[in-house]
Amino acid sequence: MPVSPGRGRLLVAAAALLWSSGGLAIKLVPLSAFGVVFWRSFVSAIFLLLVFRPSRARWRHAAPSTVVVYALMILTFVSATKMTTAANAIFLQYTGPLYVLALAPFLLKEKFRKADAAAVGLALVGMSLFFVGRLDPGALAGNLVAVLSGVFFGLTILLLRRDASGDAIPSVIAGNLAAAALALPFAWGHLALDSRGVGLVLFLGVMQMGISYVLFVRGLTVVAAAEASLIGMLEPMFNPLWAFLGLGERPSAWALLGGVIVLVAVAGRTIVGARMRRA
Repeated sequence: MPVSPGRGRLLVAAAALLWSSGGLAIKLVPLSAFGVVFWRSFVSAIFLLLVFRPSRARWRHAAPSTVVVYALMILTFVSATKMTTAANAIFLQYTGPLYVLALAPFLLKEKFRKADAAAVGLALVGMSLFFVGRLDPGALAGNLVAVLSGVFFGLTILLLRRDASGDAIPSVIAGNLAAAALALPFAWGHLALDSRGVGLVLFLGVMQMGISYVLFVRGLTVVAAAEASLIGMLEPMFNPLWAFLGLGERPSAWALLGGVIVLVAVAGRTIVGARMRRA
């Protein structure tokens, strides 16, 4: 059944809201970051395999470099979420699109414009605020891992754009399987879950990563990429809210200000880019 533009926007918004639940759910799973990565990625890969059932020919579109970078993005984001606040982890990961602007001239031979430089500079100011004030060693390490997660997020976007096929589904499925395989040796012997933990990893794998991806792909059939990116910012807006409501976790005022600056930089560059394409 065809999707109307209005319904497409609702599908993208629903996907973003499901993504936003990841911070709280990851923190609630009674396992280490590697244990969470294993179960979340393994369940998600199985779910996406059953839904999309990619043919043998489509698997050739899964570039090894894209798969590895995608897996590292998952590993670093989950680790950061366990180590620092959910707000810091998601805001710093959302610097990823700015790395796309900085690296696209080298990897995709795209021009670096003044608007790109302004967005990257503003985002760097926002990122610096996450390291203002007193930070315990664990939070500091978590913030640094979150920065690394943003780098891998940006590289994932770049590599998916570089792949000529435009078929991201095999890379996403293979990336989840690779993340589970990388995490397994470090989580081996510590993967047992009680009924609450089972429910949480099923939610993370099926709902937060699986169904959300299906909704997003469906919405993108009628929603422009720039508009979908802006709607997708519901994720970093609601992720800290769920962590506050569920755990009472309060990010610092500096982190919230830095997060706002990062989102303004990303949103502003997205809007400018959409207008330049229309022109």
